[in-house]
Amino acid sequence: MKASQQRTAARHGRDRKTAARRGRDRKADVIMPAPGRDRFTGDAPSTAVIGGGIAGLAAATALAERGVRVTLYEHEAMLGGRVAGRRTRLADGSEVTMSRGFHAFFRQYYNLRGLLRRTDPDLSALTPLPDYPLRHSSGLTDSFARVPRTPPWSALGFLALSPTFGWRDLAAMNPRAALALLDVRVPEVYERYDGVSAVDLLRGIRFPEAAHHLAFEVFSRSFFADPGELSAAELLVMFHIYFLGSSEGLLFDVPREPFPQALWEPLGRYLEQLGVDVRTGTPVLAVRPVAGGGLAVDSGRATDRYQGVVLALDSTGLRQVVGASGELGSARWRQDIAGLRTAPPFLVSRLWLDRPVRAERAGFLGTSGYDGLDNVSVLDRWEGEAARWAERTGGSVVELHAYAVDENAEPKDVQERLVARLHEIYPETRDARVVGARHEWRADCPLFPVDGYGRRPSVPTPHPRVMVAGDLVRTGLPVALMERAATSGFMAANALLAAWGVRGHVLWTVPRTGRSWALRALAALVPRE
Repeated sequence: MKASQQRTAARHGRDRKTAARRGRDRKADVIMPAPGRDRFTGDAPSTAVIGGGIAGLAAATALAERGVRVTLYEHEAMLGGRVAGRRTRLADGSEVTMSRGFHAFFRQYYNLRGLLRRTDPDLSALTPLPDYPLRHSSGLTDSFARVPRTPPWSALGFLALSPTFGWRDLAAMNPRAALALLDVRVPEVYERYDGVSAVDLLRGIRFPEAAHHLAFEVFSRSFFADPGELSAAELLVMFHIYFLGSSEGLLFDVPREPFPQALWEPLGRYLEQLGVDVRTGTPVLAVRPVAGGGLAVDSGRATDRYQGVVLALDSTGLRQVVGASGELGSARWRQDIAGLRTAPPFLVSRLWLDRPVRAERAGFLGTSGYDGLDNVSVLDRWEGEAARWAERTGGSVVELHAYAVDENAEPKDVQERLVARLHEIYPETRDARVVGARHEWRADCPLFPVDGYGRRPSVPTPHPRVMVAGDLVRTGLPVALMERAATSGFMAANALLAAWGVRGHVLWTVPRTGRSWALRALAALVPRE
């Protein structure tokens, strides 16, 4: 073996050991980058990363760490994308942060957590929540605190502990259809199940009605979508990531402080230290190839030329930029981008109340059957800013979420209905005075409809130096939500680096096939339909 090959093998061995320390699941898949030199040492290419959300931050970080000259464009005044936050002042004079709402940082989010480790090696900005209770209006409540984390014991433990899903329900299920849950393989799952809706899949499995809220509220509605429209393949991938394919479990961490202060402001400073030109408040209008090579990026203020571009935008932003970039890519690719859809509107209501909720209330409660209310968070249980406000005033900070809201609904009616359901769930809030309220209405999350997978963009595009990143992207890996955004951002950077002969970054995911040999063996015993 040549000396250079020995060095590469040794480096890859170190990378694998580093990856293995990042999570508890030893069966997590490690994805090694293409070999190449460590970084640019001379004249490095320039790259525009368009979008300052998680995908764009991951791409900019990965490129800049290898010496690429990066310009990061973000149309908002702050970084973070759909996990950003802004300062606001309450009627009592308190300055607080309003964000797009609660986000769970699961232990399976290996690449997102790796991104955050750039500025917080021990992830001290995150703190675990002790449980993830799910409450149905019937009075049944499921908990994951005592459920084992490793398959198949996770499934067996859940059956033993759950009041909504028992052994009789298991016996009544359709074993052939249930194979979809036991032996998920990515990306093959999309070939078999993308043409089926999440609702039809669970009906075919004979999933018990009492447990439907587990599938829909925990998994389907995490995509902000009506489960009747959601691809069953996406639902199966979610089951695999969080429950049957990983030993990391369903418990998660949350930031100790609001998103900007805890996560994105430190990462923005890190990028600037790497030499990244961070341009917030700068939307990009179009991207076009130029004669002689390169790509022109038009921000309205100026047109700059780059050797590479990463489009790290949400569905609407990607449609707009590609629609205005008539020479970019192929006609079919642009047509597919134009056809991207967004999920229905969702609401985040945050209430600053003049009295506390009861001490035993969970920091996060998933809800079902409460007239559109999907979850309730008590932020002062974990977020420092909210806790300090509550301690100073004797109050509490409560957040309510409603996903997949009817587009024709009157916003004020929905807001009032959520508060009424809060009073039903936590009766001590009925007499509380609202010191301040902020309502965030958004409709910018990607929709993953039945039969839509093949038309979603992949990271590579028809142009060899243009990549796409974001939670809407096809990665071929078992990742979703924030982790799909981070992973695709790293993948976009790795693809550009490989084309320039520079080694990319190690990535890893939960296993791409059913993690448990026992469950795979069980699946093999029953013939497929």
